[in-house]
Amino acid sequence: MDLSPSAHQRGIGRNSGQFALLAVQVFFVGLMIGMERAVLPTLSGQFGVKPDAFFFLASFVLSFGLVKGALNFIAGAWSDRIGRKPVLLIGWLAGVPIPLLIYFAPNWWWIIAANVFLGINQGFTWTMTVTSQIDLAGSDQRGLAVGINEATGYVAVGIAGLGAAYLAGVFGPRPALLGFGLVTIVLGLIVLVRLRDTLPWVRAESAQAQASKPAGTVATPTPGWGAIFMLVSFRDRQCRALCQGGVANKIADTLVWVLLPIFFRRQGLKLAEIGWITGLYAMVWGLSQLWTGHLADRIGRKTPIVAGFLLLAAGIALTALGTARIVWFVAAAIMGIGMALLYPNLIAAMSDLTPPLWRGKALGTYRYWRDTGYAIGAVLLGLTAQVSDAVRPAMWLTAALVAGSGLWIAFSVEKPQVTEKRLTAERGQI
Repeated sequence: MDLSPSAHQRGIGRNSGQFALLAVQVFFVGLMIGMERAVLPTLSGQFGVKPDAFFFLASFVLSFGLVKGALNFIAGAWSDRIGRKPVLLIGWLAGVPIPLLIYFAPNWWWIIAANVFLGINQGFTWTMTVTSQIDLAGSDQRGLAVGINEATGYVAVGIAGLGAAYLAGVFGPRPALLGFGLVTIVLGLIVLVRLRDTLPWVRAESAQAQASKPAGTVATPTPGWGAIFMLVSFRDRQCRALCQGGVANKIADTLVWVLLPIFFRRQGLKLAEIGWITGLYAMVWGLSQLWTGHLADRIGRKTPIVAGFLLLAAGIALTALGTARIVWFVAAAIMGIGMALLYPNLIAAMSDLTPPLWRGKALGTYRYWRDTGYAIGAVLLGLTAQVSDAVRPAMWLTAALVAGSGLWIAFSVEKPQVTEKRLTAERGQI
């Protein structure tokens, strides 16, 4: 295999065809998770879940978060060995049972099982699309690459949430999710056939980096799974701060996914109105990432990340304070902008900090902690709402956690850059 720079040149423009196909791929990935957002929480009563059983209601996100978090790490590790495309295929095949389980579900436990498969699907597919787009992009385009990936995916989340809400109103929730899910999976597999694996670009990047070193320099050996996990999770100060930031932003997203639809339903909003509010949040988040990722390529990652956390906390607080639809729409837009500033740049910052040959494992570790935040959020916010018999206390708790997370990053993260010497020294402590 030719690993020369000329054979696999990096850059979004040079690889525009494959980069665009990956964007289409992540659009379908976003549709899969977005189709549940407005429909399942508000219609959980059809599955025998009582309106005040907040913790049991949150269990479907708990199962999703635990599985997706673990599978993110496995996907990253596997993809460094067998390639990105085979892992993508596994993810799509794991999506097939999701709409079928929801359609035939006799009780809420089937919904929990469906979200186990959703965790596998999202852990493999979304992890691989963003990793592949980073592989193709130049070093100075990582923020833009992640921004395009997340923008495309979360616009799809918003469209799917709104579209599924309307379809559920016409056809009923189960037939709507069945048809929506199966069509999305088929389209995703069709696009997958056209994709090329990006692992050759990674190897070419590593070979180029090694060639630029002084003669006689010994290549740094790639550490094992466990060493990378410990380093990224605990031993490196900057990586640790980014990981906790990932957890905090998914706790906030759990609030939007599970509890805000219930909150708005209790305020008298119709299902379509709830779909518009949650859809606005996701679409503003998605579209804004087209510029927030590139912004961080130019001014650095830290400022947008910290600003994003503070805006997200402000939007959650405004939602808790609000009593009118217009306030909730404004708050949703503020939360979306906050997410757009922090979300792609956390991933880009982690990518900046890690050498190419173990980028998949490092990003998998970050995404493990980030998406385990769904499970942590389901337990923490579900119990808070259950004990207080209200959603607002969970909203205030989330706002505080998000603001605190932003301050942690402000005091812990320097200018992220690939620091292989520092990471090598850290590995020596393992």
